[in-house]
Order: sequence, then C-alpha cells, then structure tokens
Amino acid sequence: MGKHVFTERVIEVIRAIPEGKVCSYGKVAALAGNSRAARQVVRILHIYSQKEGLPWQRVVNREGRISLKKGQGYERQRKLLEREGVEFSFDGQIGFEDYLWMPESAFNWDE
Repeated sequence: MGKHVFTERVIEVIRAIPEGKVCSYGKVAALAGNSRAARQVVRILHIYSQKEGLPWQRVVNREGRISLKKGQGYERQRKLLEREGVEFSFDGQIGFEDYLWMPESAFNWDE
C-alpha cells in the first residue's frame, strides 16, 4: 500500500528545508496542505526519517525549541543543527527571525 498523499507532501516539504534553517511542525503541516496536522508531521517524521533520509533535525516546535527530551535525542538534534550553523539562545531556543525557513514560493500540489 502506498503512502498517503499528505504523507508524501510532508516528506517533500521536509526535504526542501535548507541546511541552516528550521521549520515548525505546524508550518510543515500547513505547507503540505493541512494546517491542523502538526501531530501527523511528528508521526511521519518518526516513521519515515530514516527510511527516506529526511533532514529531521530541521523540524522544531512552534517556540523554536527541540521537542525531544534530553537523553532521548535532544543532544543529537542540537548537535546536527549547530553543525549547520543554527545558533541557540542560552535557554535552548532558536531565533526564528534568523533561522525560520519561509519558502519563496508555495508548493504546487495541483499535479
């Protein structure tokens, strides 16, 4: 059975996030066509990140923070982002004014 259309779109959006930028779960969902599906994005990342080779580390919560808990992936995600040049405030927040990815054009889902 093939992937759901929304899943395919989420994967495409995540692949498009450039190195050194981040996007929130909700923004990824909105760009994929369903602004209310942030939790679906979390699930899709969990299932497909490794299989699809997704830059999963570039997806963070709406506050610009890593959602993974310390000792459960937080440090790995932070290290990957820092290698890409993303900086964190003293309390672990990413400044969206500098690092939030805003695509220059909308995704065309009419195909």
